[in-house]
Amino acid sequence: MENNKIEKKLSKMAKRVKSSIIRELLKYSTQPDMISFGGGVPDPETFPRHELAKISSEIIEKEYKVALQYSTTEGDPILREEYLKLLKRRYGIDGLSLDNILLTSGSQQALDLIGRIFLDEDSICAVSSPVYLGAASAFSIRTQRFINVPLEDDGMDVDFLEKQLKDLDKKGLMNKFKFTYVVSNFHNPAGVTISLEKRKKLLELAWKYDFYIVEDDPYGSLRYEGEHIPNIFKLGDIEHVILLNTFSKILCPGLRIGAVIGDKSIVRKLVMAKQSADLCSPALTQRLVGRYLQRYDIFERLSKTLELYRSKLTTMMNAFEEYLSEIKGTKWTKPQGGLFSWVKLPENVDTMDMLELAKEKKILYIPGEVFHIDGKGKNYMRVSFCLPTQEQIVEGTKRLVQVIQEYQAKSG
Repeated sequence: MENNKIEKKLSKMAKRVKSSIIRELLKYSTQPDMISFGGGVPDPETFPRHELAKISSEIIEKEYKVALQYSTTEGDPILREEYLKLLKRRYGIDGLSLDNILLTSGSQQALDLIGRIFLDEDSICAVSSPVYLGAASAFSIRTQRFINVPLEDDGMDVDFLEKQLKDLDKKGLMNKFKFTYVVSNFHNPAGVTISLEKRKKLLELAWKYDFYIVEDDPYGSLRYEGEHIPNIFKLGDIEHVILLNTFSKILCPGLRIGAVIGDKSIVRKLVMAKQSADLCSPALTQRLVGRYLQRYDIFERLSKTLELYRSKLTTMMNAFEEYLSEIKGTKWTKPQGGLFSWVKLPENVDTMDMLELAKEKKILYIPGEVFHIDGKGKNYMRVSFCLPTQEQIVEGTKRLVQVIQEYQAKSG
């Protein structure tokens, strides 16, 4: 069938779907001598492969009737029980039951399900600007009505959000406003963390205007310095906050296990939406992680990962100070955790346009505009320090500087 005929048959949602540039750039990252500051891909040396291999063998041999069978849509009960223990131990979140948790195929499916149950074409939601690309993709195929809230050094500009909510309220449109989406710790892509004061203010707004806060926290356990700040979910109430989490960054992403924690009625709606999406997540990986958590202290074993990433972050920040600072007008975030730094370049640099030159010079990054629903961020880029070696971080920074200088020279 010709392309124009296919287009006529496609739904509005299908026409809005766009390919992820991060997935596309992963294809280039395997090229010889390529250094990637692109995707937030964990260092494979942090994966507990020997322990997982042993447990895998055992559960396939001894628990095959469960591990190799369909799972319930809600998820493996053993893993859900262990996850509730983690929430209590790590975040002080208590008083939950299995009915408050749904296991998903990574956090991305959780975002998709959130979009499915909350958003219609005329719905409104608030996101930060910049915003996590996966969330923008999941939400924008369902609605085009966003409040793009500027991001500050201590998180979302809640005063700006409050003004927008007041305006919606005056117009009688608050019934269309569904939720505010935030990455509470070490924002992707910006690396910033929402302050305690702003977390409390967000909750006050949610209570006043009766909307949900969708708190995405994939990086909260990856703190390298500073004090832990309580989750919005912990500070608030289950009737206004939905917490998303994942094992991708603290264990390994190939297992594709995420989780949604929320009110029982919301979780039930998410379960029904998931049933139509994939019936259930893989039983094998769920049981594998459940047994792993029973045998090992995941946070104790995470300490070596934190040490490695802390060292890599320090190397990148030092390399930026030594080399990237040569580019006048350049700034970058210095995160206390997570996997990313957000780099602002001079106004005359379009990082999307510059990407082809970067590929030629064997250095990858993610252009800033893909993290903006409103088309802004053209002179920004997201860089990640977790996958490259220390030597590659330094060499990659040198290549990046060369690319920027050549681009500026060519563009005048």
